[in-house]
Amino acid sequence: MTRLEKVYMEKVAPALQKEFGYKSPMQLPQLKSICLNIGLGEASQNNKLIEDAVNELSRIAGQHAVPTRAKKSIAAFKLREGMAIGCRVTLRGDRMWDFFDKLVNIALPRVRDFRGIPDRGFDGRGNFTLGVKEHTIFPEIEIDKVERVKGMNVTVVTSAGTDKEGKVLLEMLGMPFKK
Repeated sequence: MTRLEKVYMEKVAPALQKEFGYKSPMQLPQLKSICLNIGLGEASQNNKLIEDAVNELSRIAGQHAVPTRAKKSIAAFKLREGMAIGCRVTLRGDRMWDFFDKLVNIALPRVRDFRGIPDRGFDGRGNFTLGVKEHTIFPEIEIDKVERVKGMNVTVVTSAGTDKEGKVLLEMLGMPFKK
């Protein structure tokens, strides 16, 4: 059991049960998975970009990333069906808890002029998506060896039914939302 998972079990779960009046512990919102995604449109001309992105995302996540491929051809973008255009990885279990802990406590405070995360990334069902402009905020990335700074999407999937429940869950776990 990871450090943040212990915090969830000991402090967050009882507080959520008290605040929302859940009758069963099975109703409690919890983290289900975290999906990381890097999209590289110009990678259709340069395969080395995809290899670098897969290696860097694998290092960040602690789990092997998979290249994503184009579903259909688009001539205006010089894109053929099946070409690699990005990479993704889905984290569950201990890796998910470790990554969330690292994101909240190490990576986000390293963002320049950081004043909190806007809360407009909720989807209506309690899931939260966050865009990161520079993947170099993660400690696993050696900035000297990075050829090109890449942006990434981080989606936190929860079992919460509403955005309010999801936001309270993430706030209690330490997500620094803007006030």
